[in-house]
Amino acid sequence: MRKDLVVPVEKLKNSCDLSIFQFETTEDIIPMKEIIGQERAMKALKFGLSVKKKGYNIFVTGITGTGRNSYSYSVAKDYAKKRKTPDDWCYVYNFNKPECPKAIRLKAGQGIVFKREVENVISKLRVDIPKVFSSREYEDRKNLIYHNYQKKVEEIIDELNEIAKNYGFIFKQNENGLISIPLVDGRPINEDELENISEEEIIKLRENSSKLSAEAYDIFNKFRKLDEQLRDRLKQLNEKVAFDAVDFYLDQLMKKYKDNEEIEKFLNEMEDDIIKNLSQFLDKEESNKLSDIIGKLSKQEDFFKRYEINLFIDNSNCQGAPVIREANPNYYNMLGKIEYVNESSMLKTDHTRIKPGAIHEANGGYLIIQAKDILTNPFAWDGLKRSLISEEIKIENIIKGSVVAETLKPEPIPLDVKVIVIGDYYTYQLLYDYDDDFKKLFKIRADFDIEMERNEENIRKIASFIASHCKGENLRHFHKSAIGKVVEYCSRLAQDQRKLTARFNEIVELLYEADAWAETMGDSVVTDKHIVKAIEEKIHRNNKYEEKLQELFKDGTLIIETSGWKVGEINGLAVMDSGQYSFGRPNKITVSTFVGKEGIINIEREVQKSGSIHDKGVLILSGYLGEKYARETPLSLTASITFEQSYEFIDGDSASSTELYALLSSLSDLPINQAIAVTGSVNQKGMIQPIGGVNEKIEGFYKVCKSKGFKGGEGVIIPYQNIKNLMLSDEVIQAVEEGKFTIYAVKTIEEGIEILTGVPAGEIDDKGRYPVGTVNYLVQKKLDKYANINREYD
Repeated sequence: MRKDLVVPVEKLKNSCDLSIFQFETTEDIIPMKEIIGQERAMKALKFGLSVKKKGYNIFVTGITGTGRNSYSYSVAKDYAKKRKTPDDWCYVYNFNKPECPKAIRLKAGQGIVFKREVENVISKLRVDIPKVFSSREYEDRKNLIYHNYQKKVEEIIDELNEIAKNYGFIFKQNENGLISIPLVDGRPINEDELENISEEEIIKLRENSSKLSAEAYDIFNKFRKLDEQLRDRLKQLNEKVAFDAVDFYLDQLMKKYKDNEEIEKFLNEMEDDIIKNLSQFLDKEESNKLSDIIGKLSKQEDFFKRYEINLFIDNSNCQGAPVIREANPNYYNMLGKIEYVNESSMLKTDHTRIKPGAIHEANGGYLIIQAKDILTNPFAWDGLKRSLISEEIKIENIIKGSVVAETLKPEPIPLDVKVIVIGDYYTYQLLYDYDDDFKKLFKIRADFDIEMERNEENIRKIASFIASHCKGENLRHFHKSAIGKVVEYCSRLAQDQRKLTARFNEIVELLYEADAWAETMGDSVVTDKHIVKAIEEKIHRNNKYEEKLQELFKDGTLIIETSGWKVGEINGLAVMDSGQYSFGRPNKITVSTFVGKEGIINIEREVQKSGSIHDKGVLILSGYLGEKYARETPLSLTASITFEQSYEFIDGDSASSTELYALLSSLSDLPINQAIAVTGSVNQKGMIQPIGGVNEKIEGFYKVCKSKGFKGGEGVIIPYQNIKNLMLSDEVIQAVEEGKFTIYAVKTIEEGIEILTGVPAGEIDDKGRYPVGTVNYLVQKKLDKYANINREYD
């Protein structure tokens, strides 16, 4: 055994030194809510929020659980508190162009006041105008006009009759106007008497009537002008009475909002419209039919909607700038919409049915959305970009397959918003590469790391973070021994002794579960045993598949030998992922070598069960063999490599060194110690390269060895670069301390093959020869033999 390659126990885990804690429990710590270990992202976020120029929106990258969501919201809220509350916005009826409602800006809190004031005015006018027009004063003024009118009518009639008498007629007034009556013997006659008149007299009356009409033409014009004067006088009276009633209320509003030109203009137009539509306020048609009454009321309410104020954005309850998180950023939720009602199979709408989107609510502040949500909603992403580019928000519905009786084009609202999109690196890179607008609009990237340095400062911050959750979530206080275990768990999640995970959601879950176990055990303080219990139970909840595999290893269904020596056979290691839980498992790898020229055959590749990275790893083996053993003689062999009892897709190159060891064993006819499993990548020069999942792989093989019973010599070979990644379980470390299990770390294939075979690898001498009996000597000998045989057959 190469003792110089054995990893010492103290390097198998970076235990937390509890002496750095100057407290016993979190009760003695000042809670800290600041995010930990994300200085780069924090700096980028704050810079992006401070820049007020166009295009400096922010894209936050990172994986779930790093605090990117909560921190983005928190820092945006802090900045929002320092900004002034944005204005309210109202949509009002456009009296000149009804299909284009007008947008009116008011100071925060004034929108609801203005809406109520206008509602109050209209409500009062609907009562007061009918009262005014039924008052004694109005009737007197109207009667005076009619009296003067009648007096002038009578004067004109007298004038007309003076002429009419000369032609045998007289004019009288009835409800239908003026009528001419023939005179016989100076006396008016009726229709019955007219029938008894002779034909000659009838002809004469007609001739006289024509002459009278011609001579009295100017007098008849006086009647028409007098009627026009009457209508004008009545109209003027009505308008004056209405104006006095309306102006009494609206004048107060105009004075109040004299500095707001848009409101002043709207109120003036509304005043004119009310006066023009007095009949809507004075409708006195009566009906006893319920349907008529309902129809009348419906029409009235439709008409009076023009005077309603659509309080589109109400910031009366907002302190500072708004921070809006839109959980479902579809097109309408983002950009607003115009609602419709179905009347007689036709869609109708009005300005009161214009509804805001998240971008309106966030205007003047901050909008936070998830990249995957908005990008998977048709039109929403493009709509957001259009608004940011134009710096205004247009509300446009997407209507398909509907008959629209009327539509609206609301006046756009100016946009001033800082958008924070949260996504992963892959999404960011795709947008940056393929969306030209993206790089113009999102110039700031805040990248949240998945890990941070494991130093005393960050460890103390972890303790303060735990204290904060104890206080905020009403958890039991944590003893420093528990905090030490949490720190170690953070390094295990980070897969690095020098790092701590930044996936705080997993830390918080551990805190909750440890607190629950403390309660179950009846303890008032959370200690290390509760942390250990929480971790063990979480594993137990998720490791059913692992246990099933272990049973198959134990009963021999899956063939893995942990003792003895075999030529061309070796135990490789892989990591299985079952969602919340990842675990290691051994795989038997076998190699067969024989005379031929096909080179190395990857059986998994032949049956299309391997990925490109795994295939690359196998091809590297040819490069290694060629450079090392084919300096003078062509490389002539056929070798087949496979993962036995593997029925799943295989990818990755972490078994490439393992495959090379088995290949060298087959070529040298030297058996490999089956008690030792191997993981590690290799390059063409024979240098071992690091891999992932080293802890899971070691623990996975350990469990198989344990289930089969330790017979001595069990262990795992890992790349030396992975020593820093070791955060092994206490059980494995104890087995190492007791001499039951050994971890080796190697830098080269030569070091690894010596551990596996117990035979020196052998270094090449000046003549290009390897020492007799070494691994390399035996491999070279076999390859030379294959080459000679191939030459004979050629």
